[in-house]
Amino acid sequence: MGYQSKVKDKMVDELFEAILLLNDEEECYRFFDDICTVNELKSIAQRLYVAKLLRMNKTYNYIEKETGASTATISRVSRCLNYGSDGYKSILDRLGIEEEY
Repeated sequence: MGYQSKVKDKMVDELFEAILLLNDEEECYRFFDDICTVNELKSIAQRLYVAKLLRMNKTYNYIEKETGASTATISRVSRCLNYGSDGYKSILDRLGIEEEY
């Protein structure tokens, strides 16, 4: 049995299909400029960066200063890294972001 998402529906399926059709970074910028507000896109990017820093074992204080993310956001990302669906883990692995000790 495959992964069962809490948000799966026809519209989300079509969004993900569209994202998977993007060919390069410029197309990503063009698509996400149109589909997201600046704040939405920056929030998504911030959460990924927070996940990267958590993977690198940076402290909440360091992450808060580096990213401007609230401790609530950092905590939410941390929960996803530790108990989520492994989405962050998969991407961080592909990006070559290693755990630091």
